[in-house]
Amino acid sequence: MKKIVAIGGGEIGSPGCLIETTKIDKEIIRLSGKKRPRVLFIPTASSDSDGYFETVKKHFGKRLGCEVDVLRVIKEKLSRAEIERKVLSSDIVYVGGGNTLKMIRIWKSCRLDIILQKAWDKGIVLSGLSAGSICWFRNGTSDSRRFKNPDADLIKVSGLGFIPATHSPHYDVEKDRRPGLKKIMQKTSGIAIAIDNCCAVEFIDNTYRVIASKPAAKAYKVYWKAGKHYEIEILKQKKFLPLFDLLTK
Repeated sequence: MKKIVAIGGGEIGSPGCLIETTKIDKEIIRLSGKKRPRVLFIPTASSDSDGYFETVKKHFGKRLGCEVDVLRVIKEKLSRAEIERKVLSSDIVYVGGGNTLKMIRIWKSCRLDIILQKAWDKGIVLSGLSAGSICWFRNGTSDSRRFKNPDADLIKVSGLGFIPATHSPHYDVEKDRRPGLKKIMQKTSGIAIAIDNCCAVEFIDNTYRVIASKPAAKAYKVYWKAGKHYEIEILKQKKFLPLFDLLTK
């Protein structure tokens, strides 16, 4: 089975912050089918941040009982064979947040995009938040330009295209996400999936469902049709529903 869990955002216990996504993270672990799964953290979007890795290791390792490793493709000069071995020997891939535009460019330069396609085909659980959720979609709304210019607008960035839709994370907590997505979707075909912090959309083969670690957190289907803008809440349900219905206007 092909498995993706795209998380809109939320904290996992970085210094001074609460732990917000545990319920979602436990579902990621359940999907692996392992009692003590191997989690591979990919922090490319944060420039291979060591502090971020320590937070992930504490959360998924100490709290949730996983074996945690890291794939640094910026700080470590790994061969393609070494990268592929790390990715394909994992049970879960968890991608961190940061600069999506930079991350995708680096992944393509070292062919990590192709290796992650192999992981998806193999049934390894692909997951992450913010940049780590955008990457699984055809494209997404990103604040990548703000790393150099704090006043820059959101931009549309390309992802890996495993889910044929546009994605907007942090939909409830960043005030420009809603108007930014509305504007971008005017010139973008298909539909967008917008996800609040502490909410995720779980994709299993050709099905999906919405899960959340906070009751108020939501996901939305966003699109334009015949000159009209639509934003429709995707209801939380225990059962998985056909993905085709979600991606159709």
